[in-house]
Amino acid sequence: MIIRQNDPSAVELTHAIQSGSLESLQRLLAEHPELAGARLEGKKGGSKTLLHVATDWPGYFPDGPAVVRAVIVAGADPNATVEGSWHSETPLHWAASSDDVDVADALIAGGANIEAKGASIAGGTPLDNAIGYACWRVARLLLGHGARVEKLWHAAGLGMTSRVEAFFVGVSVPSAQEVNDAFWQACSGGYLRTAEYLLSHGADVNWVPDYAKQTPLVIATSVDTGRQALVRWLREKGAR
Repeated sequence: MIIRQNDPSAVELTHAIQSGSLESLQRLLAEHPELAGARLEGKKGGSKTLLHVATDWPGYFPDGPAVVRAVIVAGADPNATVEGSWHSETPLHWAASSDDVDVADALIAGGANIEAKGASIAGGTPLDNAIGYACWRVARLLLGHGARVEKLWHAAGLGMTSRVEAFFVGVSVPSAQEVNDAFWQACSGGYLRTAEYLLSHGADVNWVPDYAKQTPLVIATSVDTGRQALVRWLREKGAR
């Protein structure tokens, strides 16, 4: 069941989900049970689920975890993917991309697969998105739930220096680009010891990856996504 984006029910559902109107959402789902599994037409084509609406950028919608739980209880599939797009991300991929850790936790508790493929970064798992977009809260959450660290840049971004060292043992050693990418990720994560190790193994201190356009120094001083959301909320509340 696909609902067009300008359909009144799509508008009502989106508002209820993203405004945290839990009573309205539960009423809609109770009156129309088929909506839990419905797909909403995207602005650029394709379709997404109600859980994608709940995890859409920039995340941190009011009562997000409760909304996610309500939609899953109503029958939504937490592992359904975006359709008709260049990626096939699940709602957990989207929560990872905004560092919405409480919503990510609710999705995992509701059955979301932490190893689902299809990310906008390297076609990988939610951990790829979490590290790639510097969303460290969700990255640590995924790690705590047993997410696999199988790439050098994963280990570097998480500051797992001993795991980084293991990549340099054996016949197959990382390429120069892999070392540079890992160094950049270590700086993004703020891990000096890991960065030191990679620099001693040939990393370029001024490496600028195609996907970021920022030097290791610039990314090391940037503010993470989750904190930006907090700052924005505080400012909206009149904080000075």
